Amino acid sequence: MSRHLDWSVDRATWPHSDSSRFHRVGGLRWHVQEMGEGPAVLLVHGTGASTHSWRTLAPLLARHFRVIAPDLPGHGFTRPPARDRLSLPAMAEGLASLVKALAIPVAFAVGHSAGAAILIRGCLDGRLAPDGLVSLNGALMPFRGPAGFLFPPLAKLLSLNPLTPRLFALSAGDRERVDRLIRGTGSVLDEEGVDLYARLFRSPGHVASVLGMMANWDLRQLQRDLPNLKPPLLMIAAENDRAVAPADAERIVGRVKDARLANVPDLGHLAHEEDAGSVADLIMDWIAVTTAKRR
Repeated sequence: MSRHLDWSVDRATWPHSDSSRFHRVGGLRWHVQEMGEGPAVLLVHGTGASTHSWRTLAPLLARHFRVIAPDLPGHGFTRPPARDRLSLPAMAEGLASLVKALAIPVAFAVGHSAGAAILIRGCLDGRLAPDGLVSLNGALMPFRGPAGFLFPPLAKLLSLNPLTPRLFALSAGDRERVDRLIRGTGSVLDEEGVDLYARLFRSPGHVASVLGMMANWDLRQLQRDLPNLKPPLLMIAAENDRAVAPADAERIVGRVKDARLANVPDLGHLAHEEDAGSVADLIMDWIAVTTAKRR
């Protein structure tokens, strides 16, 4: 079992591989997909995913925008950083360095799950400055109750064991297990979607970065800083999301000065993969309103 995905092998069946480029920035070789023309929209996936999660949404947005979608450090085809660079501030710093190196002004940014937290952290730290942010089922609230005390330390212990990623990859890469995992988030994906996640989870390198990211994840400072967020924020919350409580989005909107909530019925945590058309319409309508307000 190869530790990392191999682009020379996987590109033939990877979504939109013709739009893929590789960039060396900050000591990493980043995998980035670009398509479309117009104002730039940055898409940032969540923990455990990759550019594949935008395979349907990105082309819809690319009809009107220049879409930029990277694999986060250690995810997909982007090589992992040092373990201490998988924290939220470090991930935000790394993403901002990539955006700067690409020399493309980002007009709007869309983050799914943990990707939303990375974008918001980057804006709060002054490293990113889009005209607006979209949080798609954003994982922005710390774990509550016992999970808040147990989950990060447990992930840290698992990530320190060099055998854990390989053992996890052997079991989690099973397609039926992956399908059950996805359904546990409230989403139902097509065969291609499940197969792509299974391919990712069969990679020990990808799994190791996911565990390392979870072990270093701390949202307490983000919560304290949220009222200082400057860009307008759209919170999209899927009502069937079992990974991030939809009620969390309401709490976030109440703490950010310029924020709007959009509830999506009948979809789960991976709403943008289940119904990309509906999500694209929400994003484009909000961008149009936000752009008009700035004129």
